[in-house]
Amino acid sequence: QVRLVESGGGLVQAGGSLRLSCAASDRTFSSYTMGWFRQTPGKERESVATMTWTGDITYYLDSVKGRFTISRDNAKNTVYLQMNNLKPEDTAVYYCAADTLPDFGPPKYDSWGQGTQVTVSS
Repeated sequence: QVRLVESGGGLVQAGGSLRLSCAASDRTFSSYTMGWFRQTPGKERESVATMTWTGDITYYLDSVKGRFTISRDNAKNTVYLQMNNLKPEDTAVYYCAADTLPDFGPPKYDSWGQGTQVTVSS
């Protein structure tokens, strides 16, 4: 497992932008598949975006396609989620996760951050 720390959440008006960051404590970050998730009270956590260790973007939630972008900087051990044109329904706690032993199957996330709150006002 690896320690993950998210930052960048906050309060923004609809139509605004935020960039979330997730810093990993491990130098082998470049070998991890990384994902962003979100959760609202009473709902299950949902996957928002996934980027493999090879840098391929393998998944975006349909409702965020064209608005959110996942990226990574292996030199900084950090994955980002750029969120543009935010909507009130994007309000949630956002989590990053790492699959530290990726294979060619679906990610099996074994490390999670503590979450960062994103609130979008109408």
